[in-house]
Amino acid sequence: MVDGVEKSGSSEESFVSWREFLAANPVASLILLCVAVWLHAADSLIVATMLPSMVAEIGGASLVGWSVTLYEIGSIVAGASSALLAMRHGLRLPMAVAAVVFGIGCLVSAAAPSFPVVLAGRLMQGVGGGGLVALGFVAIGVLFPNRYIARAMALISTLWGVSAFLGPLIGGFFVEFATWRWGFAFFGAKAFALGAWILLRPEPKGKTGAERPAAFPLRRLAVLCLGVMMIAYAGVEIELVRTSLLILGGIGCLLAFLQLDARAGDTRLLPMRPMDLRHPTGAALLMILTMAIATIAILAFGPLLVTAIHGVSALTTGYIVAAATIGWSVTAFFFSGLPARFDRLMIALGMTVVAVSIVGFLYAIPNGPIWLIAVCAALEGGGFGLAWTFILRRMTKLADPDEVHRISGALPTVQRLGYAIGAAYIGIVANAAGIHSMATEADAVTVARSIFLACVPFGALGLMAMMVFIARPARRAPGLRT
Repeated sequence: MVDGVEKSGSSEESFVSWREFLAANPVASLILLCVAVWLHAADSLIVATMLPSMVAEIGGASLVGWSVTLYEIGSIVAGASSALLAMRHGLRLPMAVAAVVFGIGCLVSAAAPSFPVVLAGRLMQGVGGGGLVALGFVAIGVLFPNRYIARAMALISTLWGVSAFLGPLIGGFFVEFATWRWGFAFFGAKAFALGAWILLRPEPKGKTGAERPAAFPLRRLAVLCLGVMMIAYAGVEIELVRTSLLILGGIGCLLAFLQLDARAGDTRLLPMRPMDLRHPTGAALLMILTMAIATIAILAFGPLLVTAIHGVSALTTGYIVAAATIGWSVTAFFFSGLPARFDRLMIALGMTVVAVSIVGFLYAIPNGPIWLIAVCAALEGGGFGLAWTFILRRMTKLADPDEVHRISGALPTVQRLGYAIGAAYIGIVANAAGIHSMATEADAVTVARSIFLACVPFGALGLMAMMVFIARPARRAPGLRT
């Protein structure tokens, strides 16, 4: 950790004001966080806004889930490697390369003659955007004292909220007055400019160069991506034997990835005991994974279903999706200054609110009204905002100092893995329910009920993992901080 880390735990029990946070941390570090999330946050929502127009022009309704799955696979590859890349090359060069890759992906999608080509661009955007965000999380663990971690997380959430407001507005503008292709081109140009700006900046003060560069975990990432791809491919055409075998094969690949990573020693991508309910940090990662699976449906399929059932405009659907991000930003902004003794309370409250929103979507998407759908979206995001800024702080306090980089990188990576698996899983449910052949409002209602009912079990599992995370104390081991 950089100079200025608090030596005693008592200082963490006092309220941290925004004035103190901004005065105590270098401006360059704050800008680094902001530029890391801006492109990714705004792009996700502009694409959600433009999606119905894209499908109407070039088709691909049955591949909508893949637009999220491939984006998240790219994010996983970049995010899972972020800690190793930061230790090997520092923060500046990997972030600049990530921005350029993101820009190239935007240009590929902008020129796409068919939806599969859009998907290729989305994969590249996922690599770039996921790299920027994951490296931003690594930067939090490296550049900021533990006392300021919650405020740094809230800064990201606040910027995400600004992006959430502007993203649908930009997407709606291009859909109404130009074309969705110019929307991608617009973000591509911004990405190239951002990459050049980062490359020209000096290396941040908390550089984490490794004495001995670690090998890139190609085999593990290949197994991980293969598992997600098999689950996604299982839903393209629903056939009992074929679909079942692909799902089982995908799950097997995911388990194999965890085993391979656990035996990788110093080059591990994830902390020890990931997804292990017997350990608090493992329970936390399982909570993040399952809640991501349970909440991806509104982003992946919400715009199409809301448009088909309620006949609203692209701008309206964009702001319904954006309500989740805005809710996240508002709650994070107002509650992130709470001292560490409130961590468990805020995590429990936030995850409970998320679970309530999952059940709310099951009623609101098929039945309306529109304002209720937006309220459920705001509750979902608001719940994450209540909890998210405290999850990282609690996990880093429970972890061995050598695991801080992996925990910081694992948090967004596991969330994106959940989004990818969730989009693949919901894609199976959607295609089985007939999303590719929706002809009437009643058909769309049937699909919506099937999709959001399928999210409920994962929300329940997330709540169970949350209870373990906040209730069971960490097992003391040599080097563990308490």
